[in-house]
Amino acid sequence: MKIRLIALDLDGTLLDSQKMLPERNKKALEECIARGIYVVPCTGRTAAGIPDPVRKIPGIRYAITANGGMVLDLEKNLALDEKLIPMNIVTEIYELVSTCHVMCDAYIQGMGFSERRCFENMDDYGIPDVVQQLVRRTRLPVDNVKDYIRERFSAADKLNLFFDDPGERAWARGQLEARGDVIVSSSFSYNLEINGKGATKGEGLLRLAEILNIAPDETMAFGDGENDLSIIEKAGIGIAMENGNEKLKEIADYIAPDSDNAGVGQMLERLVLSDR
Repeated sequence: MKIRLIALDLDGTLLDSQKMLPERNKKALEECIARGIYVVPCTGRTAAGIPDPVRKIPGIRYAITANGGMVLDLEKNLALDEKLIPMNIVTEIYELVSTCHVMCDAYIQGMGFSERRCFENMDDYGIPDVVQQLVRRTRLPVDNVKDYIRERFSAADKLNLFFDDPGERAWARGQLEARGDVIVSSSFSYNLEINGKGATKGEGLLRLAEILNIAPDETMAFGDGENDLSIIEKAGIGIAMENGNEKLKEIADYIAPDSDNAGVGQMLERLVLSDR
């Protein structure tokens, strides 16, 4: 099977547990690009959250961000396709979780917005240091996120909710899933990620493949989290990380070594670059 597009989750997949890009992964991506294969970051992050060591690899042009909410041409700074959350729904979600102890961030037009009081006290929400560092690099703190975004925007790419109380997280998930007008997933045991209808990584992959005139069976995807289920299902070859979600590993075509051992690079060497 000829692979023409490889979509890669970032955290826990392409990046190691310290959010760094292993050299073996980088070299494998560069060789894939040299062979004419599209290499596409596919992440829950905003475009601004794609780390420079990944974004600056020559030949990386397209990205799927906000869990499939945005399909982007990075070179032209252009949204090729988007599946957003209307602002009235965003406001309702903020009101729904207002009784919880939660940090609720909004991603809009590739930017992240955090409530200042939460941004300055992330330890209170059980957020690990390595994730706090990422949040500080990729968020604009404002006094009241709900009011700030409602006054300026008509829709959001994604909402990211951090909970320190598993019980509140479970309650919120049940309430949000019962709405039927949003998609709920997660990357970590302490967060929920909210997207608009049709915004999944898998659907984002198919939309980008269609734009590039690539058949679904000519795609490969790597992931580790619950929010990667759709892309592992829809890619021609779906690969889960050894450190990944158990459901993901059950449906994957292959299991890659863990992200701290350059599992992506190892699998690309085996499945795509083995004739080098």
